[in-house]
Amino acid sequence: MEWDFPCAHLSYCQIANPQIPSFTTMDVFYTSGVWFAEMLQTGLPGLQEFWLWVTFLGDPKCVFIIYFPLAYFLLDQKVGIKVLWLGLISEWLNLVSKWFLFGERPFWWIFESGFSKKGEVALHQFPVTCETGPGSPSGHCMITGAALWPVVTALTTRISQHSRSWFVKAMPFKAYLLLLLAVGLSRIFILAHFPHQVLGGILAGVILGWLLESRVPLERELSFYLWASLSLLLSTTVTYWMLIALGIDLSWSISLATKWCASLEWIRMDTRPFASLCRDTATALGLGLAFQSSYYTQLKGERSGWSQRVWCAILALVILRLLSDIAQPQIVALWYGLTFAKYAIFPWVVIALLPKAFHTVTSSVTPPHKED
Repeated sequence: MEWDFPCAHLSYCQIANPQIPSFTTMDVFYTSGVWFAEMLQTGLPGLQEFWLWVTFLGDPKCVFIIYFPLAYFLLDQKVGIKVLWLGLISEWLNLVSKWFLFGERPFWWIFESGFSKKGEVALHQFPVTCETGPGSPSGHCMITGAALWPVVTALTTRISQHSRSWFVKAMPFKAYLLLLLAVGLSRIFILAHFPHQVLGGILAGVILGWLLESRVPLERELSFYLWASLSLLLSTTVTYWMLIALGIDLSWSISLATKWCASLEWIRMDTRPFASLCRDTATALGLGLAFQSSYYTQLKGERSGWSQRVWCAILALVILRLLSDIAQPQIVALWYGLTFAKYAIFPWVVIALLPKAFHTVTSSVTPPHKED
């Protein structure tokens, strides 16, 4: 737990109960984390663009618009589906766990705690710093770690078929751990997380990937996906209102992010807690719709050529990125509605639309190959 008192947030506790001391056990972690972030920002000059690029690679949205289509077309369809399922399950778990663990974020803690008044602090915020949810555990590390686990195991299996060297076989896991470590450092660099939140996210992601990979449902009836989507929505809603009924203010992090962000333009709606729930419920439903699509059933069992899969992957990256970036209205209800529609469409684009389009174009030239 990230607080020592029966309150949701330390600053609120101190206002309501002035006798509570301002220094807590967690302040040791927070203070050391701030100094570490300052060391990254000032001790390694010239790496700002690199860390911003790495933190983008760890963005949970990349699971849906980058890692899923790449795994689906370039590795194996089953691996792609596993990536998507583990991404949405781990994101849902991350959302709920943050409501219980809370967790400050460095960019507001240094002001709320009075740390900035104790001495000169050479820290800078960035446009991707001001996330509005609680900080523990790191969603970038947890969700990316869980979602990429099937990719790592699939690559390891393929490499093992061609090499007996343990060093070579371990290359995917080494790259996987290095990526998670880099994502974690980037989150500390931009003041979005403290080191212990990053470590917690990495451990949670690895454990979830290991536990859930073999349990992922690959293809079911539409009713299964409807119930999955509805279950995610209802369980989260019930948990939210239970915590509200207990007197816990779940909007505390949004208030602090808005208060201490260097620019209000950096407050993004897609970092709000229910934005991730919108993605997850839509994706679960979208998977069911994609598998029931006539485009998918017509081509089921056919194996496309390598060049066709590469072109499908490239087009998927372009289309999903464009759909993700367009239509960002400021009206909250409209934003959630459009986001739900877009993420429900993404699986259909990858699983049904693009394979059908390429099959239609190339069928007269290259006959399809049936899987054994």
